[in-house]
Amino acid sequence: MENKVKGKLGEALAKKHLESVGIKIIEENYRYQRGEIDLIGILSNKLLVFIEVKYRKNDSYGNPEDFVSKSQKKNIIHTADAYIHQIHWKKDIRFDIISILVSDETIIHLEDAFY
Repeated sequence: MENKVKGKLGEALAKKHLESVGIKIIEENYRYQRGEIDLIGILSNKLLVFIEVKYRKNDSYGNPEDFVSKSQKKNIIHTADAYIHQIHWKKDIRFDIISILVSDETIIHLEDAFY
């Protein structure tokens, strides 16, 4: 399966999960300069959530969430900062990771995964 197709499938599963826990998705694949945030959601109009989705066939090489590198986190934070300024957000924020394993359909939602 092509990577873009896998990514879209992973993001669709993540969106479904996030909406089931009350997070309304307001942006998908938000880009700023060289950074990208997979999903941006809002919880109870009080919390802006930036979500990185990691989707893997299996855990042969480790858990999907372990593949969010230090530089990727830095880029996500930089991109989130641009988004916060763009929409003039003044409330709390959080960075989450959604980890999805296709092999057993496991979805793990890591809240406050980094900052």
